[in-house]
Amino acid sequence: MQPASARPLRAQEIVAQVLAAAGPLGSRQQERCLREILTTVVRLIRDDAATGDLKIINAALKELRYAFRVFAPYRHVRKVSAFGSARTKATAPAYRQAKEFAERICREGFMVLTGAGGGIMRACQEGSGRERSFGVNIRLPWEQGANEFIARDPKLVTFKYFFTRKLMFIKEADAIVLFPGGFGTHDEGFESLTLVQTGKSRPLPIVFLDAPRARYWKTWKRYVDDHLLRPGLISGDDMQLFKVTDDIDEAVAEIRGFYRVYHSSRYVGDRFVIRLNAALPLALVERLNVEFRDVLQEGAFEVAEALPAEQGEPEIAHLPRLVFRFNRMRFGRLREMIDVINRAGPEPTVLAPPQHTAEGGLV
Repeated sequence: MQPASARPLRAQEIVAQVLAAAGPLGSRQQERCLREILTTVVRLIRDDAATGDLKIINAALKELRYAFRVFAPYRHVRKVSAFGSARTKATAPAYRQAKEFAERICREGFMVLTGAGGGIMRACQEGSGRERSFGVNIRLPWEQGANEFIARDPKLVTFKYFFTRKLMFIKEADAIVLFPGGFGTHDEGFESLTLVQTGKSRPLPIVFLDAPRARYWKTWKRYVDDHLLRPGLISGDDMQLFKVTDDIDEAVAEIRGFYRVYHSSRYVGDRFVIRLNAALPLALVERLNVEFRDVLQEGAFEVAEALPAEQGEPEIAHLPRLVFRFNRMRFGRLREMIDVINRAGPEPTVLAPPQHTAEGGLV
């Protein structure tokens, strides 16, 4: 029989030794996730993974870890991710619109997150100012440098890969605004819509903001109407997931109003939990049970307190909940329901801070 000292350690044994050496951990859920990450690393070794594959994993994990650390102190501040062309001139109407929008949304208590480059990105960070800005830059062959309003700021993160950068744009966003842009802007816009449409991202407002009297996004919406909606490639409900406007007042109202009564949401088992800034009156809950039965898999909408699985979020434990079994299909209708709650619900006395946790971000 082979002596114990010569027997190769199992993955679980290696992981246990690493965690023991690391010292005290956080919650049980954190420990479970760390065990799974380390087990995957050990299995990569056993799989004799190719060097190129390991380089991708290594770079992605390192830059995500750093980005998480940068954003962590600001998890209780709502943020707007802004997209648009890096080529927009400072004299262009779209530049002025982006700068003014950023000024206005920051006065509402939001921070602004951009790609840190020139054009629309520079305009938004000029408007928001360094203190209210994040930059999520990307290393390109022609070296996209950070604009002067975010350069050398601790809230500037530079990524090697687009996919990790895009993850942070969506994960940290409480709203998304898109100004005129090229392939990259459309890529971000359609990805944002797809994630919300399929429930892979939490519900959030998505605004396509034109310059005054411009028709860039209006023309795009006509294309969506004619070539996606009319032939049935998307449903009518999906058109509720975004707003097209050339009015800053409308754009700000769309974002601010989304969090009037609605606070956040997450799944707990097979139940969808909406956290609310104010308790819903019984009459409104009864209305939802009539008008939005099509989003239910079974049962009804019920008012509840924080569920046991939400214990890791004590800052919002006091918020009332709307709990139901969602069919996970009608996300456009879910957005319509949130709009009804925000319009018809009572005025909150105090708005609770957001919670940017794994449960509250990408699903």
